[in-house]
Amino acid sequence: MAKLMYVIASPRKDRSHSIAVADAFVDAYREMHPEDHVVTLNVFEAELPAFDGVAVAAKYKILHGLDHSEQEAEAWQVVESLIEDFTWADKYVFAVPMWNFGIPYRLKQYLDNLVQPGFTFSFSPEEGYKGLVVGKPVLAIYARGGEYPPGTDAETVDFQKRYLEAILGFMGFTDIRSIVVEPTLQGGPVVAAQKRDDAVRTAKAMAGKF
Repeated sequence: MAKLMYVIASPRKDRSHSIAVADAFVDAYREMHPEDHVVTLNVFEAELPAFDGVAVAAKYKILHGLDHSEQEAEAWQVVESLIEDFTWADKYVFAVPMWNFGIPYRLKQYLDNLVQPGFTFSFSPEEGYKGLVVGKPVLAIYARGGEYPPGTDAETVDFQKRYLEAILGFMGFTDIRSIVVEPTLQGGPVVAAQKRDDAVRTAKAMAGKF
């Protein structure tokens, strides 16, 4: 039995194109893999820890081999628990809208907690940085109001797809798949509906081989 983690990074719920496509994928996945376990995390509803001064201090204590204070230990225990919940999964699906050319701040907060030395990556003078979350596929479903095709000037301000792929790769992911829904605003509602429907069909087709 495989474990699939579904990370929702939009607060718009039934008005979200990325959630609609990701939901279609997850529903099809459940039908095709009824023995698998699916866990959903909505970063706008979850109680995510703030990666603040105490947590940062705890991180650097680990890097320098120093002991935590009681407050730092408590803060770090919460971070470790979040990482354990993430690395527990065998497969991942992300529903990610574009906000101001990048990802929503709550998803960034979640990732800032996950990306920690000794947990999701390591470093040594011999090997440099090395991702520790390996052998697991991830599907990222992106929605954005405009279009950012590869090789165009618009692609240079796409800090959504490029950032998520970079940070996932840093953590060790190599099987990174994607579905892009665009444009959801620029072309009007008819075009948006067509693009969403096309993406839903693609998502359902991908579910069987995930």
